[in-house]
This record gives sequence, structure tokens and C-alpha cells, in this order.
Amino acid sequence: MRRYLLVSLATAFAVIGLKLGAWRLTGSVGFLSDALESVVNVLAAGFALAIVGIAGRPPDSGHPFGHSKAEYFSSGLEGLLIGVAALGIAAEGLHRLLHPHVVRAVAAGAGLNLLATLLNLAVAWWMLRGARRLRSIVLEADARHLLADVWTSAGVIAGVALVPLTGWAWMDPLVALFVATHVLAESWRLLARSVDGLMDRSLPAADIAAVEQVLAGLRSEDVRFDHLRSRRAGTRRFVAMHMHLPAAWSLERAARCRLQVERALTDRLAELTLTIEILPHGQESLQDGGSIEPPRPPAPG
Repeated sequence: MRRYLLVSLATAFAVIGLKLGAWRLTGSVGFLSDALESVVNVLAAGFALAIVGIAGRPPDSGHPFGHSKAEYFSSGLEGLLIGVAALGIAAEGLHRLLHPHVVRAVAAGAGLNLLATLLNLAVAWWMLRGARRLRSIVLEADARHLLADVWTSAGVIAGVALVPLTGWAWMDPLVALFVATHVLAESWRLLARSVDGLMDRSLPAADIAAVEQVLAGLRSEDVRFDHLRSRRAGTRRFVAMHMHLPAAWSLERAARCRLQVERALTDRLAELTLTIEILPHGQESLQDGGSIEPPRPPAPG
């Protein structure tokens, strides 16, 4: 993950240089808005690098479930930063709409911006593949931010190029306002994903289906599963369930059965932390509506 984020950070610096060059050449507020969004990429990638170090720490006495949730702070901050950038872009766009400015050297500026856009596209595609492989919300957030940058940059290039062709000076600030709206929507999506993670949202439907498929192959007349619960913390998956077994089984036999279930599930889903509560048939735990029964006297003999 650190390699991906270091490449993203280096790319962001290069892209900022190209886009600021496009703005200096043309004086276009559309190109300026595009460059401001890329400044956010640098801040977000730098913060993500720090967060990855925290999230990768092993469990300790104060954090027995690990530190994976730290990733959601990174994606949440990135969402906030993108939102702030969107408001700044909108303010500059409105100002330029009220006070039009002549755009110059459009071809050279568009060429620099196009080069920056293609660079972002290549890195975003590479990072998305890495995010799927590592199941990292940090990498996914950074990659999707870059993709949002790609699409907005394409719109900016097209919009600014129309100014000298049509003579419509208002087209340049209008493009900036379009960029602001698009970026604000991306900010909302990232914040929503981060809040979901911090609120212990259940695993995706595909993961739940995989768990159910494994359990279906292990069910029998003696073995039954229920009260399945799940959550995700960064790259870690957490699943808890009840496993009901015959009351007459020995503790050793029940433990062997539990180990079989644990192996089957952890082989199917990577980075899975599994909690299995073993109960006799017909009995539930207190938190699930069970009751405390008085101890039965030992059987005669």
C-alpha cells in the first residue's frame, strides 16, 4: 500500500506543476480550478501514507481488534478536503462569471492539462487494481479521487477550448462551476463510505453469500448455524455466529467441529476474524433471548 501511495503522491506533484503551467499560460479559471483539486490530492495522499502506518499495526492490549478502522479517517478527511476544494472552486467561478476574463494560449494550456489528465488516468487505473487486490478503502478512495479528477479535467479542457471558438467568455467560469459540482458529489460519496465503516456496516452481499455457501455445505442434522453477524474494519472482515450442536457431544468433539468450520471460512475469505459461540440445540445466549436455567442434577450412575 505504501508503494501505491508514494506513486500517487509523486504523480500529484507532477500533475499540479502541469496544471498550474496551463493556468499561467491561459489565465483560465477552469484550469485554475483543476489545479486546485490536484493540490488536494497531495494533501490526501500524504495523510493516507501516515494512516496506512497506523492501520497496519498489529492488535495490542488497548486495541485488541487491531487498528484497521484508521483507514476510514483517511477517506473521511479526503472527502472533507475535496468538499473544501469544491467550495473554493465555486467561489472563484462565480467571481469570474461576474467579471469575465479573456483566455489566451488555449492550445498550449490544453496540451499541458491533457498530459496531466492522462498521467492521472494511468495511476488511477493502477491503484484501483491494487485496491481490489488488497481490499483497501484508502487506495480506493485515492484512486476514485484521481478518476474524478480525470473526468473533470476532460470537461475543463473541452469547455476552455470552446471559449476562443465561440467567443463566449462566460464558458470558462461555467466550466469551473461544473467542476465544483462534480467534486462536491465525490466528496459526499467518500464521506458516506467512511461513516458506514465507522458505524460497523455489515460485509458486502457477496461476502455474506460466500459465508452462507460455506455454512450450507457444513450443516447437518447435528450441526446448525444462526445469528450470523458481520462488520468490516478497513481490510479486516469480522464474522460472528452461533453453532448449535447436540448437548451429548463432548467438548473435544465440539472443538473439532468448530475448527473445521473456522478453516473452511478462513480459506474462503481472506483476513477474516471469526467468532463462533457453541450452544446446545434449543438453547440461545442471553443477548439473543436465552434464559438462565438452574443446573440439572447429575444422572444416576
